[in-house]
Amino acid sequence: MANRKPFLNFPFSTFRFPFNTFLFVFIFAISSFSAFAQETGGVKGKIRAMNGGAIAGAGITARQEGADVKSTKADGDGKFVLNGLAPGIYNIVFDKSGYSSGIKHNIEIKRNKIVDLGERLILTVDQGTQVIVKGSVFNEEGRSVGGARVEIEKISSDGGTRKKVGSGYTNISGEFTFRFSEGATKYRITATAKDATASKEIEVTSAAIYRLAITLKAEKVKR
Repeated sequence: MANRKPFLNFPFSTFRFPFNTFLFVFIFAISSFSAFAQETGGVKGKIRAMNGGAIAGAGITARQEGADVKSTKADGDGKFVLNGLAPGIYNIVFDKSGYSSGIKHNIEIKRNKIVDLGERLILTVDQGTQVIVKGSVFNEEGRSVGGARVEIEKISSDGGTRKKVGSGYTNISGEFTFRFSEGATKYRITATAKDATASKEIEVTSAAIYRLAITLKAEKVKR
């Protein structure tokens, strides 16, 4: 009978070589990543709305020569850190649905430095995504009424209930403004000044500016 060759006939050192190679590559990769991190920089800051409130989830993008390089998101407090950027000049773009985009031009990123953009990075509301109710209040003589109290209520779809969703006062020109998220609904606006009051209803269908005028009528005294 012929002698059978062993199924495996390799020296143990043969099996150690791939593991050693993997270990070398792993250590080299870690060292390279660490060296790369030390050669980059970044930016940090806080994004707010016009009223000072934080804008959570806003997007922050570093743009160079018209191309997006790296992005991140603001946390629940509107704060962010965008790092890993190679030294150079960048435009930093901020965006969030419902707000107009903002941009900081010509931000210089240096090696191993985080540029602080501050905590007053303001994004303004994009009026194209809101229902804006604008109105004017007049007296029976047709004169503007400043300082009139104005309340706005949202009317249910069946018309049976109303929920107060805003209030304020007219300015010196007798004007008022309310802003709401986009959506079809019906509102009831009531204006009051001294012994005079009046209400109007307005139906909105989509994001747009809706205007109305309210003429106050003095309440008759019952005798």
